Amino acid sequence: MENISVLGAGSWGTALAMVLAENGHRTTIWSHRQDQVDEINEQHTNAKYLPNTVLPQSLTATSSIEDAVNDHDIIVIAVPTKAIREVCQQFVATQTTEKLFVHVSKGIEPDSLKRISELLQEEIPAALRSDIVVLSGPSHAEEVVKQQPTTVTVACENMVAAERVQDAFMNGYFRVYTLEDVIGAEIGGALKNVIALAAGAVDGLGYGDNAKAALITRGLAEITRLGVKMGANPLTFSGLTGMGDLIVTCTSVHSRNWRAGNLLGQGYKLPEILAQMGMVVEGVRTAKAAHQLAQTYDVAMPISSALYNVLFEEQPPKDAVDALMARMKKREIDEMM
Repeated sequence: MENISVLGAGSWGTALAMVLAENGHRTTIWSHRQDQVDEINEQHTNAKYLPNTVLPQSLTATSSIEDAVNDHDIIVIAVPTKAIREVCQQFVATQTTEKLFVHVSKGIEPDSLKRISELLQEEIPAALRSDIVVLSGPSHAEEVVKQQPTTVTVACENMVAAERVQDAFMNGYFRVYTLEDVIGAEIGGALKNVIALAAGAVDGLGYGDNAKAALITRGLAEITRLGVKMGANPLTFSGLTGMGDLIVTCTSVHSRNWRAGNLLGQGYKLPEILAQMGMVVEGVRTAKAAHQLAQTYDVAMPISSALYNVLFEEQPPKDAVDALMARMKKREIDEMM
């Protein structure tokens, strides 16, 4: 049995905490909201994020980040990308022993263009972390809490650390693979949100399956081009953290990014969409980072660039699609890598 803390009580953090608690681990979930902590501890629910879900009674919550970190051996970080630095800064000053960190967020920090593992390396001193593991793959919280079959990957260059996390999470409905390609896992997980926004916009415009299938396929190609340029293994993008996560996020109504893109295609403006969603839409922030990465690494990313223009340059979605269709003719194989 492990002592594990999950930082972040949103839908995904709560679903993963349920898996860990049901696996028999001493599991604590941290939230900065005392009302949410009280609800989890007293009612065993988290109604805002996972309605109609009963949490295990063994799962406890705390609003003290010091207690959540210092009293546990594995720390799962499940907060939005934009909050990671702040959350780390809150507990580093009081941390007393070395921990194994697992991050499950999917994003890239704009401007610095840091992947999440790089943010953690900057914010958590090396003496306080035994390693950093990435958990990613096609996994909607709404299905995990119903114990529907789900398969993910944990990535770390240190296979001992990866296998420890694999053992902690794996059970009859939650299958976990290991992977050494941290860059590929993080780039695939982050960039699929950008393509999912575009896929939602295509649906919102009323286009059919032909358009979305092409967008997903070409989207995977541009994610792979960027990932390989950054040092990832191209085979990673054919796996769960690449193609698998991309498919589920582009096609499911559970996907926040698809839902936000769908509203975008229907003509809603970005501020209206974010207000209506009421939760973080990682793909919006990552779209800016993807645009910057494409320029930094000199990689052609036409779909990501088109979405950037729609989100931040106020180009109408239909015009962006028309521009993509009017691009210069090419051999498909030339754009596969």
